[in-house]
Amino acid sequence: MPWTYQGKTIDSLPEDCEGFVYLITNTTNGKRYVGKKLAKFKKTRPPLKGRINKRRSKVESDWKDYWGSSDHLLADVEAQGEHTFTREILYICKSRGVMSYLEAREQFERRVLESDEYYNGIINVRVGGSRILKEELKKYNKA
Repeated sequence: MPWTYQGKTIDSLPEDCEGFVYLITNTTNGKRYVGKKLAKFKKTRPPLKGRINKRRSKVESDWKDYWGSSDHLLADVEAQGEHTFTREILYICKSRGVMSYLEAREQFERRVLESDEYYNGIINVRVGGSRILKEELKKYNKA
């Protein structure tokens, strides 16, 4: 099942995308899951012969095949099949701080821990306030 963003199927993410906040919905019973996923991982390799510095690069994550971190959700995907779920990207984020904040905001606004309509079992967030974070969030609030 492909990811969708604003009603369109997504095959690739923008180059400046650090990650995204998503919503997975079970179409048979209506249960949902709100989460976040990094688009790229940092990879560190040993230095080349005769060099001192480690080689650092970014590698695309497994976001295309990702189904969340909830054990209950993954069990339902396994039992019912991927075709009974929809995967929607809610926000494409340029920084990890914005991504973490928007995930937590969505989870609190939807009251995911207070309802049996969600697979979420925990809200885990640690976000520091900064000028950059506030400026980025203004863009999302206008949209």
